[in-house]
Amino acid sequence: MTDSDLSLDPVVDPAAMRKQYRAQGLDAKELAAHPMDQFSRWFEDAARAAVHGTLYEPNAMVVSTADATGRPSSRTVLMKQYDTDGFVFYTNYDSRKARELAANPYVSLLFPWHPIARQVIVTGVARRTGREESAAYFRLRPHGSQLGAWASAQSSVLMSRDELDAAYAELGARYPEGEQVPVPPHWGGFRIAPETVEFWQGRENRMHDRLRYVARPDGAWDVERLSP
Repeated sequence: MTDSDLSLDPVVDPAAMRKQYRAQGLDAKELAAHPMDQFSRWFEDAARAAVHGTLYEPNAMVVSTADATGRPSSRTVLMKQYDTDGFVFYTNYDSRKARELAANPYVSLLFPWHPIARQVIVTGVARRTGREESAAYFRLRPHGSQLGAWASAQSSVLMSRDELDAAYAELGARYPEGEQVPVPPHWGGFRIAPETVEFWQGRENRMHDRLRYVARPDGAWDVERLSP
């Protein structure tokens, strides 16, 4: 199929794809004083949409990092906790994102809630969670996920899928269902302390609402409206 063939079919032509957002607007006067309280409101909306089958995995977020030379990389992870101190996710500390965060702790998060025409964009600084906090969450994970944290040397090159499956099977034999799996020393959480939090509400004719909280040195937050 040639480029000209693709351009004739609006189903597969990105330039022909259109979606009008007719959602209710976002007024600065209605925002919570703290961005994490506002996030809680929107996350509850996203979670309810997921219950009704409208949205998939509301806690999925795109984490963007950059290495010491400034080269960026992105991936989707699952946010597992949020509070006034920020957002928490868990990973292998030898993974690409963890190694990049060790060299450059500045990070961006994106919650892409497309079905409800909303996004939340966060910039901030990542720090490792404490060992006890990481261990407490690890013990809440399903048994298979605990084994997977040991079996996968995340981001490393594999010779084949068989290599990964064999490692998982060996761990399954060593730690059968019902037996406690030790917490890997190379596994744990990151907490992202936000410096800016933008709430993006899709509006008709691409006239979107974008309201961004910006942290002040005294711990308070300013809110600014951005042009769409």
